[in-house]
Amino acid sequence: MKNIDFKKLLPYLAAVAIFVVITMVYFSPLLEGKKMVQSDIIHFKGMSKEIIDYRAKTGQEALWTNSMFGGMPAYQISVNYSGNMVGYLDNLLTLGLPHPAGIVFLYFLGFFILLLALGADPWLSIAGAIAFAFSSYFFIIFEAGHNSKAHTIAYMAPVMAGIILTMNRKYLWGGLLTAIFLSLQIKANHPQITYYFAFIALLYGFFRLIQAFREKQLPSFFTSVGVLSIAALFAVLTNLTSLWATYEYGKYTIRGKSELTTEKENRTSGLDKDYATQWSYGIGESMTLLVPDCYGGSSSRELSPNSKVAEAMRANGVPDETIRQYTSQPSGFLYWGPEPFTSGPVYIGAIVVFLFVLGLLIVKGPMKWWLLTGTVLSLVLAWGRYLMPVTDFFMQYVPMYNKFRAVSMTLVIAEFTMPLLGFLALKELAGSTRARRDLFRSLWISAAVTAGVALLMALLPEMFFTFSSSKDITYEQQYQLPSWFMQAIREERIRLLRLDAIRSAIFILLGAGVIGALVFKKLKPVYAFLLLGVLILADMFPVNKRYINNSSFSSPSRMETPYEATSADEQILNDKQDPDFRVLNLAVDPFLDASTSWFHKSIGGYHGAKLRRYQEIIEGHIYPEIRSFARRGNTDSTPVLNMLNTRYIIVPAGKENQVMAFPNQKVLGNAWFVGAVRNAGNADEEIAALKNIRPDSVAVVAKEFESQISGFRGGKDSSDRIVLDSYSPNDLQYHYRSANGGLAVFSEIYYPKGWNAYVDDKPAPYFRANYILRAMVLPAGEHKVRFRFEPAVFRLGEKISLASSVFLLLAALALTGIGVRRSFAKKA
Repeated sequence: MKNIDFKKLLPYLAAVAIFVVITMVYFSPLLEGKKMVQSDIIHFKGMSKEIIDYRAKTGQEALWTNSMFGGMPAYQISVNYSGNMVGYLDNLLTLGLPHPAGIVFLYFLGFFILLLALGADPWLSIAGAIAFAFSSYFFIIFEAGHNSKAHTIAYMAPVMAGIILTMNRKYLWGGLLTAIFLSLQIKANHPQITYYFAFIALLYGFFRLIQAFREKQLPSFFTSVGVLSIAALFAVLTNLTSLWATYEYGKYTIRGKSELTTEKENRTSGLDKDYATQWSYGIGESMTLLVPDCYGGSSSRELSPNSKVAEAMRANGVPDETIRQYTSQPSGFLYWGPEPFTSGPVYIGAIVVFLFVLGLLIVKGPMKWWLLTGTVLSLVLAWGRYLMPVTDFFMQYVPMYNKFRAVSMTLVIAEFTMPLLGFLALKELAGSTRARRDLFRSLWISAAVTAGVALLMALLPEMFFTFSSSKDITYEQQYQLPSWFMQAIREERIRLLRLDAIRSAIFILLGAGVIGALVFKKLKPVYAFLLLGVLILADMFPVNKRYINNSSFSSPSRMETPYEATSADEQILNDKQDPDFRVLNLAVDPFLDASTSWFHKSIGGYHGAKLRRYQEIIEGHIYPEIRSFARRGNTDSTPVLNMLNTRYIIVPAGKENQVMAFPNQKVLGNAWFVGAVRNAGNADEEIAALKNIRPDSVAVVAKEFESQISGFRGGKDSSDRIVLDSYSPNDLQYHYRSANGGLAVFSEIYYPKGWNAYVDDKPAPYFRANYILRAMVLPAGEHKVRFRFEPAVFRLGEKISLASSVFLLLAALALTGIGVRRSFAKKA
């Protein structure tokens, strides 16, 4: 203990304490035992119910679930990949803080580590960590429950720290940190954020390559690349199971290429263009980086009792009680941006934007150009459909770009690059030997530009924006709103912009004042850095509280049991006829719903990576059949729903919040024999043929499976029977009796990567029928059929993941031990 210099340790210990205190003050309801209410987590609980129940009952993983979209792999829902032992470090790094406090602490810690790796003063690094962590988007995503996204974002900075250390020839520590933090980032399981981070890393490598070429340091550059390649390989190997499974599965999902030839202009080798660009950030909306409410804030923001709308309502004789009721409920009127809806703006912080501009003026070399390029790229890609030539180019030519939706998410790049350049500017300024006059001129220009723009927006808001939205016409017609009301909405949007624009200008001027005092040595660096951190916190803390606050928390019981059974659910649950059938719930939006999956096996569901063929069946057949059912009140014209074993359809009962379960008498059951086959030459013919067949007697089989049905001569005996004996997510067991053998269709979703079929415990071939189902040609007699989900990717991947992660952890322990021993040896 005598050899430990606590004075040197003080800023690092203070950093941890400051980060914990800020986090727990912000999330104070956690101290009362409450939990955050997160819509996607409520959905997650519904869609993962079968998987979690199976794990609790058997101790094994359900790698497939029938609870959503007829059936799909569980890889991206709730599978535990226990082979990656590096994941245990995450609990250590988050200090065991309750969710989401642990992730926010990681935001702080990661950026703190990055600035230290760049040689920044620890006190400056604390302020920088606050600036990065409180970017509004990083908090807003908790409201929806995008926990994996937030977790992955938290590891961007420390991975970059490892890369920079490696490029600075600290090969062992840099490579090790890169491998560990990248492993943790990948394990956090949001591939889209990791993909966008790759843009940041590749841009950094590009500018370092140019620098190495100019300085004739190419050998050390390529040595660093080699070390980083090995680090990345270990990060991938430790997460091999999830990555391999996701890659394998992705080709069959809506993120893979469709085999249909319709809508060619909208299709890519991944997501359709309109789906991928649905959430595009407006070009003008980008000003929210500087002024948070310049586009009205959240889609669900409440109208203030002091708003222009309330004033107009009073002026037009609306009773006070009506005004109070109206202004106490969330309203979609204030947000007027182009996105379908939003939980809040991307606000990077007025002081951060000011510091970023300052960085453009005083930071020199490849770091500036790297961070500027990343920022511009981030904005341009976020504009999506509003800059389609660029978006088209990236979707067509940049590998994997078209696999991801919500292009506005690319703004996470700017949320990383802008504060980093800003705090590199402060690092440069604090240690600069340049004339104070030059530094002050750069400081003055930066403040004048950023504060000036904010003040100009406040003074002449209509010079910048229209404050009108295409959605306004819908609001006006849907709610039959008078013209004076819509005008008041527009005036309220202007008022909100003015308030926040003035607010941003004030914070910029205060921040510039602190930095000016530092330049002229009126404040010691440590005090200037801490004061700047306080100002940034004072700016961003209350903005984030507009969207995530104490009302976002509730009792744990609400999150543990998020769904309440209706009378229809109870009726269906009492049906014990067989162990497996499906339910279509028309009392909700069936394809944006997880509540049904909590109780039943669902035709619908809630997931961003459903099987593409199933999505095409939804669009081409299930939607029309739902409309037919609504018109006719029966299932005589719903062949696809019938072949999907839809035993019940939940419908509204007429009374408010009342529902009933409609029993489907035409359901085909778990499996059946057919007497004939209709061949299809391609996917277009295959899906179209379903409109013109009776699936209980005819199966549509694609040309690629012709060899599988060569032994089938057609026809079926009236005595042929096939029955599902037992069901579990990974294992389906049937027995059948057939006089002459025949072709059996199973009401189970076809997926070729992992399902194996057995007849009397001997492997047997199966194939796809009716576009999405499984089928087999079965021999005559009485036999057992079994389908088991046994993906090699899981079995082999977990072994490789375990071996790689153990090796990586042992390397980390060994290197840490050597470092500690050398440190004590020097002090001795």
